This record gives sequence, structure tokens and C-alpha cells, in this order.
Amino acid sequence: MSENFIKFVESKPNLKYMFTGGKGGVGKTISAAGIAYHFAEKGEKTLIVSLNPVHSLSSVFGQDLWGGQIKPVKGMDNLWACEVDISETVNRYREQIARRLREFMKWADIPINPDPFIEVATTNPAFEESAMFDDMVDIMIKQGEEYDRIIFDCAAVANAVRLLGLSKIYGLWLTRMMKSREEALSLRVKLSFRKEKIMEEIKKDPMMADLLSMNERMKKAGVLLNDSDKTAFFFVTLPLALPIAVVKRFISMVRAFDIPVGGVFVNMVIPESIVKGRKVTEYLANKFKEQQGYMQIISKDLGELVRAYIPMFPTEVTGLEMIKKVSDALISGELPT
Repeated sequence: MSENFIKFVESKPNLKYMFTGGKGGVGKTISAAGIAYHFAEKGEKTLIVSLNPVHSLSSVFGQDLWGGQIKPVKGMDNLWACEVDISETVNRYREQIARRLREFMKWADIPINPDPFIEVATTNPAFEESAMFDDMVDIMIKQGEEYDRIIFDCAAVANAVRLLGLSKIYGLWLTRMMKSREEALSLRVKLSFRKEKIMEEIKKDPMMADLLSMNERMKKAGVLLNDSDKTAFFFVTLPLALPIAVVKRFISMVRAFDIPVGGVFVNMVIPESIVKGRKVTEYLANKFKEQQGYMQIISKDLGELVRAYIPMFPTEVTGLEMIKKVSDALISGELPT
């Protein structure tokens, strides 16, 4: 392991935004909680945010953090948490799309009921992901000055990659939308032969104003997401074939969006001391042997990216005492013995 988690963080003093992702059930939330605990314990004002529709921060911390609001984590100084509720954003999106479609059809003099089109647009599978991305951007921009570190617990890695990749997709889409809207407005006032009239129409057009505002937010988000000094995406895997394969595949996808990869955490590693020199069940002995084979694969394929190993604990990771143990493992970065 060339550089553990602490050394990596120390090499990037401006690192503020950290994301955890991976296959479902590999330990993304406990890893995010461990990272957040470390910085809060150091005295840094830290915010941990769940972007997972199936929130589990409340379960991990053992306290009610639900509600879409930023709440202080009880029993821990300098730590706040938020389980994002996208329902308000989704409703706002529906209203905006409905308004824009009605404006467009009225302007184009299309005598069609827009409601079916609105229904199709707002029930698209990517609609909620777009809303989640918008809330994530809000937190990055609005809370970036308030907190020293912001840790995002993402959904399953496929959703996380799409979520983060939306910054580039949005940029392309918005550029084309603004160009089309500008051409439409220009055509509308072309007969006036006054160029200044075109600019006046563009500036006061509500749809163009929405697009320009959204484009500005996406530019800010893109700068932050692609800044390797401020942002890092950490993948979490288990010493098993499928999670390893998923991490390897999605590291390439994240890099394709120019999002900095911070490294990999290996979770639920069976310490050698539990098995060696002890009478254990055949299942545990075989499981340890199996893990050793996968650990070799991790070392070979992901070695330079591995930042820490999190051991398999005898109890579930719930509550601050257990989160501290995860944090200690991240700080150590060493293979459990």
C-alpha cells in the first residue's frame, strides 16, 4: 500500500468534498461515518450527507437524523448530518417543467393539452437522480463555506457515477437548450430589424433566465467535482469477486468524467489472529482462506489505490463507539492482524 488514507489527506490540505461509493451492502455508509468522525474529532467542522434514497445514517449513528434538515450528531462535537429528502426538489422540478412546457406550447401556438407530456417528463427514471444531483450541488455551493469537510454517502455505485456524471451531461444539454432558445427568440423579433431588441427579449425571457441560472450552478459544480485538490471519490469493496469487479469497472467510469479517485477501502477483512492458533468453525477457516486469495487480487489490481482496511467486527457498526473503531481503522490504514 503506497499511501494510506491519512497520508493521502495530509497531501491534500484543501480537500473538502469526499464521496463514498461502491456496490450495495459493502459498507459505504460506515466508511463515510468513519471519515466524518475522524475530522470532527480533530476539531474540524464536518457535515456528513446521505445521497442514498434508502438512508441509513440514522441507523449507523443510532439517532434520528431523518427529515432533510442538517442536524447536529448527538454525543459528538463538530459533527452534523443530513439525510437528503428530495421530495421538495422533485415537486419544484415538476412545477418548473410544467410551466416551461405550457409556455413553449402557448408561444408555438400548439393546440395540444400539455399534461400528458408533463407526466412523461416527470416520471422519467432519471428524474429523481436529477433532483438528487441538484440537492447535492446546493449543499456543495451553499454549505461549502460553512463546513471544513463535507462527506457524501452515495447510493450504489452505478447511481453515484450517473449522479456525478450529470455535471458534464447537464453542461452539454444546457448549452444546446440556451442556443435553441436564443435562436427561437431571435426569430421571433427578426422582423423588427433591431439587434438590441433581440437582446432585450433574451434577457427578460423567464425560460432563458432559468437556463442561465442552472448553467451557472452546473459550472460551479463542475469546477468543484473535477478539482483533485478539493474533491475525492473513495470506493468501498469487500474481499469478494463481485464487489472487486464492480469497483474496478466503475473507477474507470468515474475517471472518464474527470472526477478524482481518492482510493479504495477494503471492508470486513477477517483478522488473522481470529483464525490462526485457534479452534474455529470450518466455515470461518474456509472464509479466511478465501479472503486471502481475494486480498492478493486486490493487492495486484488495486494496490496503489488501497487506503485502508476495515476489519470484520464481532458486532454491527451502530453508534459512536463502533464508528470510532471504523475511524481508527481508517487512520491506521494497516491490514488487520
